[in-house]
Amino acid sequence: MIDRVRKAWKTWRESDGAPAARERAHNLFDAAATYVVACVEDDQERADEAAGWVEPSALVFGVNELACRAVIALARERDETPRAVARSLLGLPVG
Repeated sequence: MIDRVRKAWKTWRESDGAPAARERAHNLFDAAATYVVACVEDDQERADEAAGWVEPSALVFGVNELACRAVIALARERDETPRAVARSLLGLPVG
């Protein structure tokens, strides 16, 4: 993921951060959601596009926020602690 963010940051910097006139403005949550879905679907082109919509630090924040919200939602659905859900998703012992 870090390499993808670096590549997008380089592209963003080279374009002076100015999106093409035909593109709509994207917020960090839109970019994060699109980026994560593209990664899940193994769509590198879409992931790179979404990574270029916002600064890398904003994308990292958005992905982190999405992960936190997903773990909380799964914990509530499973009636487990967020710690147990997170460790389970990563294949770690719940301990």
